Amino acid sequence: MKCDCSPSEHSTFPDRVTGACVHQLTAHASINHPTYFLQTPFTPDGRALIFTSYRTGSAQLFEIAPYPDGEIRQLTDGTAIHPFSPAIHPDGRRVFFVRGGGIWEIDRGSLEERCVVDFPVAQLGECSFGAGGEWLTAALRRGPLAGLVAGRADGSDWRLIPFPRTVIHPQFHPLEPEWIEFSGDPAPRMHRVRRDGTSLECLYQHGDDEFVVHETFLGQTGNLIFTVWPHALRVMDWTTRTIRTIAEFNAWHITPNGAGTRVLCDTDHPDLGLHLIEVATGERRLICLSEASSQGTQWRKSSYALVEDFVAAAGASTVRALSWMEVPTDSVYGPQWTHPHPSFSPDEKLVAFASDRTGWTQVYVVELDLLV
Repeated sequence: MKCDCSPSEHSTFPDRVTGACVHQLTAHASINHPTYFLQTPFTPDGRALIFTSYRTGSAQLFEIAPYPDGEIRQLTDGTAIHPFSPAIHPDGRRVFFVRGGGIWEIDRGSLEERCVVDFPVAQLGECSFGAGGEWLTAALRRGPLAGLVAGRADGSDWRLIPFPRTVIHPQFHPLEPEWIEFSGDPAPRMHRVRRDGTSLECLYQHGDDEFVVHETFLGQTGNLIFTVWPHALRVMDWTTRTIRTIAEFNAWHITPNGAGTRVLCDTDHPDLGLHLIEVATGERRLICLSEASSQGTQWRKSSYALVEDFVAAAGASTVRALSWMEVPTDSVYGPQWTHPHPSFSPDEKLVAFASDRTGWTQVYVVELDLLV
């Protein structure tokens, strides 16, 4: 139940290739994973780590404080949360997350919850902040309707911005918070729209055979980085749309540092471990192995999953509506908890990731201080 505490599950071991110190933070026989790779699971002061766990039977929010060997405290109970939706507010006190069609806020101290906004009979995707935590955005699906929603974290000024295809990973521009970049699924992938719903445009025209994934902003530069799976990591100038290849490498889920000088990534097919890539030169360095199973039939291909792929995977005429909804039986893109999804700590000295190397997905953190 909410506020229940359990003893630390912390242990450490050296990575068998790099020797880096790896912390295993959870060990329960259930699915446990950090927040999505577009968010850090650490509070801004680095003293606590937020994660999702199914240890009580459904996806709920937990925290470890102090990091790394503090007690494990349950923050939410009741109706399951969207497992990859949590985002820690810049004030460190509040965590925002999704239940169904609603965005919720919880105070880490009092554990009081507040529904920020609700879109009935809808499913929202993960939360993302803009303008220092003043604004929020999330993808939406409601029956045949797709799009994204945006509004203030205090619950005001919310609007639905429709889009003719599935929307994934909307994110506010770090320097121009009136702009939201988002993914259309499948191709063409990269789009932008103002948070008032105007000026919708495609940033890059490409076909289903060019598998653009996991785009995000390159730190505070305001430019975009993205993967053309499984061939290359690339950067796009936000203003000119010029594209440059950073590295010809099977970078998968990508997260930049704040300065936009390095990109953290995991890899798959083959799994080469977690890497840091220098943006200027493309030079890369192995951090540690993930040893995650990284399931999903589509990652063996270099093109998007279309309707027939979902039908073939399901063995039936019904298909899943949203590629960012986590369905255990989905073999096309997931299940997502089998993917590492690495992300930096606020001071960029640690990297959190997930791995099911023990049979159950657990939360891991690797230290970078001896490697960079």
